[in-house]
Amino acid sequence: MTTLLQRMHDELVRRNYAATTIRTYLHALRTCERYHRGPRLDQLGATALRRYHAHLFREKKLAVGTVGLHVAALRFFFVRVLKRRALNEELPTPKRHRRLPTVLSPDEVRQLIAGAKNLYHRTMLMTLSGAGLRRSELLQLKVADIDSQRMVIRIERGKGGHGREVPLSPTLLTALREYYRWMRPQTYLFPGQEHGWRADRPLTSRCIWNAVRFAAKAVCSGPRSRIPIPAP
Repeated sequence: MTTLLQRMHDELVRRNYAATTIRTYLHALRTCERYHRGPRLDQLGATALRRYHAHLFREKKLAVGTVGLHVAALRFFFVRVLKRRALNEELPTPKRHRRLPTVLSPDEVRQLIAGAKNLYHRTMLMTLSGAGLRRSELLQLKVADIDSQRMVIRIERGKGGHGREVPLSPTLLTALREYYRWMRPQTYLFPGQEHGWRADRPLTSRCIWNAVRFAAKAVCSGPRSRIPIPAP
């Protein structure tokens, strides 16, 4: 890690940002660094940043939300780390056109879960829908967070770093017990992989995306299906 990235990392840690946010911001900074190659990041000016901002939309064709994350990371780096507050105006948050989401009916949710690839994916989808978890919350969910005595699931760090408890239904508890007997997870309820092998570490958001996409494709062969298939 370069000195500049280390400074960025330390400032994020000092401000108690979530681990996922730290990884995202550092990745965005590395991407910007690779694009510019020659000058160091702390030597970039307003013109270079505006050009890079446009590049993310024009050449990279990134989604508005993804560009927003890159901009937020750059704004933090230049304004918070380097104290170059004048650049704040050169890094505006992209305007988003909000669309109403497709809200699935209970029967459609059941169809989606039934289309899961395997027990691992099916339990993942059941936990997402049954407990109303965000994707980032599922990534960090641990075995110890399942409180079957009080019938709640503890979310240690939700959106904004706030913890909460959500109800645990008997149906979901039964599914989690079946899954636990099969997977035997240690720390993380849904462990990820390392070098192609199952490891006691958080899974990536891509794994959840793949699980939802596979299940959606499995049940969307019918012409009347409203279940959206996540874009690649």
